[in-house]
Order: sequence, then structure tokens, then C-alpha cells
Amino acid sequence: MFTIGQFSKITALPVKTLRFYHEKNLLIPARVEAGTGYRYYDDRNIQTARVITALRALEFSLDEIAEILAQHDDDSDILHFLKQRKQSLQDRIERDRDIVATIDRIVHNEQEARRTMSQKQFEIEEKTLPPQLVAGIRMQCRYDEIGTGFSQIGRKLGRHISGKPLCLYYDNEYREKDADLEPCMPLRKHVPVDGISVRELPGGRCVTLVHRGPYQQLGRSYERVLKHCADQGYEIQTPTREVYLKGPGMIFRGNPKNYLTEIQFLIQEPNPAP
Repeated sequence: MFTIGQFSKITALPVKTLRFYHEKNLLIPARVEAGTGYRYYDDRNIQTARVITALRALEFSLDEIAEILAQHDDDSDILHFLKQRKQSLQDRIERDRDIVATIDRIVHNEQEARRTMSQKQFEIEEKTLPPQLVAGIRMQCRYDEIGTGFSQIGRKLGRHISGKPLCLYYDNEYREKDADLEPCMPLRKHVPVDGISVRELPGGRCVTLVHRGPYQQLGRSYERVLKHCADQGYEIQTPTREVYLKGPGMIFRGNPKNYLTEIQFLIQEPNPAP
């Protein structure tokens, strides 16, 4: 027989833990003195303690360990439990990967937004957009409801997202309740998902302007871009695009005065005069 202190040294389990395991009927001493309450352990207890330690290292719960000890005494008998634990760990790894990808995306987007915000004033630019792989959900809704589309894409394709969110606008006018639009997220690779359109968004020549401020004030920036296109004789192609360089964060809403939205109008340049 071993005292609880001796047993603690043999098993590398603190005395406090041994008492707790006894209270949980997980590791019952071979003998408990009636008068003093002193606990004494034997060789059989050593084997049980080592099984408990091994199972705890595999992150089995105490309830699961109690069930295993009550019904099984060989590794081959607990294959079901081991397979369940493996699947649970694999699921957690997948969740952790999604979390890491989300953190990377937040950090990257905020760093890019800070660099953009360092510019004191934004001017209209003309540039060529490359084709881009995106996942999108076509919606008819109010403008302030596009967040639900982004949320659906994020839940289903989180770790595959590789850039800033954007929205395609198919209307040539403002529509209060039934705007025809498509929230999109850029993707690293093609991943088919039910209910989500995954495709290559065509590139092309475009006129752009970064708007700084609340979405409700986007109209003044749209005015500048539309005037520029009219002055140059450009034909604007639909859908037009908004890229959200900085908006409400995934953790904090942030200050709308610092939101950054890039307006993008793909254009058809006028044919040269004969």
C-alpha cells in the first residue's frame, strides 16, 4: 500500500488532483481509514491513474474517462472513443484554421486601410482592373441589408477569402427598397458552394475614386465620377462596383468618418473620330 503522498510521486499527480478524482469516483483508493480518512493506494490504482493521465492527455472529459474505465480494459475496446476524439480534434483544427484566416484578413485589411488613409485627398483615377475570382450572392433588398450577404459568404467560405469585400450594383438609379445588387468576396481558388455564385469577375478599364466618410455621403463622390465620365465621353458599364477598403470591422463598428469606399465604374471608351 502507498500513502497518498507516495502515490502522488509515483503517478505525478498532485494530492489535490487525487482527492478530486476520489470525489468524482474516478480513482477510488484501495483503502480509506475510517477514523482518520487517510487514503491508501495499491498497484491496481497505479494502472488506473496511468490510464486516466493518458486519456486526459488526449483531452477526454472526466465523464468520458469514467465511462471508459467502467466498461473497458483494453485499447482495442475503446476504438470508438478514440475515433470520436480524432474527429473532434480534426473539427477543432478546421475551426482554428478559419479563425487564423479571419485574423490574418482583419490585420491585412486594417494595414492597407491605414496606408490609404494616410493620403490627404483622393483624386479620380483611371486604371485597368484585372479579372478576379469572386463569390457572390445576388439580392433584391435595401442597401443597408447587403451585410447579410457578406455574412453568408463569410460563414461558408471564410478561409478561402483573399481580399476586400465589394458589391456589384446592377441598377442605373437609386432604389429605396428593391435594389438589384450582389455582395461579393474575392477568393483564392474556385470552391463550389450551393446558393453562392463562384465565378471570375471580368476586368477592364475603369474610373475610380476613393470616398472617405459615411456611406450616406457617397452621393457626392458619385457626382464627381459621373461628371468625369461625361466629360470624357465614357460609356459606363453595369454593374458598377463599390470596394469596401475600410468599413464596419468584424469586432468594432468603427468611426463612419473613417470608412473608405472605392467607387469603380468600368467604362467603354469612345471610338476615335474618323
